[in-house]
Amino acid sequence: MIDEKTLAAIKEFQQDEINDHVIYTQIAANLKDEEDAKKVRKLAQDEAIHTQFWEEYTGVSAKPQRFFTGLFGFMSKVLGYTFVIKLLENREEKTINAYKKLEGVIPGVERLIQDEQEHEASLIAMLDEPHLQYSGSIVLGLNDALVELSGTLAGLTLAFQNTHMIALSGLVTGIAAALSMAASEYLSTRTEENTSQEPLKAAVYTGIAYIVTVALLILPYLVFRDYFVALAVMMTTVFVIIAFFSFYMSVLRDEKFSKHFFSMAAISVGVALISFLFGSVIQKFIEI
Repeated sequence: MIDEKTLAAIKEFQQDEINDHVIYTQIAANLKDEEDAKKVRKLAQDEAIHTQFWEEYTGVSAKPQRFFTGLFGFMSKVLGYTFVIKLLENREEKTINAYKKLEGVIPGVERLIQDEQEHEASLIAMLDEPHLQYSGSIVLGLNDALVELSGTLAGLTLAFQNTHMIALSGLVTGIAAALSMAASEYLSTRTEENTSQEPLKAAVYTGIAYIVTVALLILPYLVFRDYFVALAVMMTTVFVIIAFFSFYMSVLRDEKFSKHFFSMAAISVGVALISFLFGSVIQKFIEI
């Protein structure tokens, strides 16, 4: 007999498996690359088998949670299917440990453990999405925008003390810097011999990452009239962007979140603080 605690855990396993089955099926249906679609369909098939396995013990048919599956389906289109799959599989590492506790209690659970462990190996060969090939260009655009523009806006905050002037100056500076960075990335990629990247695509990814970051950092100065409030919201936005990007890269590359977050945050805050103090000095000696 299975005790109530174990049965409750099995029901959670069953729910997770049916959710993952639906998510993988949705992802596979949207993939143009047949090899990748085949791998994802295999993942979906395994999850369906696992769902049926647990159904024998729960005696009920689990239904997918539409909000959960819809959310992850949307994320796969925006952030890439590799990120979503690895995020789900990282969660299933805990599931594997939970399954191992059922060895000797639930006959056949060993097969489920083996399937989940094989999934990780199949994911390694799946990291070939176009935007992942240009992750270096995205990192370049994002890092430079965060450091340069956050520092520029912090310096302009005390120098101008006018949110609209700060936003206008930041926008002009940001667009010019984005075009400059994109051009530099194009020339850099073009001169590299051992690379499969297309120079134009690398430039576009760099430019887009820069411009999106510029828009997010300037927005507080268009919303708030108090320049100190705008500065505080802008720096908060910087931390949010860094946190999101660090989490994203940690999932994709199986790295620690702290590896990206603390270094990027320290540099951005340091540059912003120096620029802020420099802007204060300028404001005292130059009338604007």
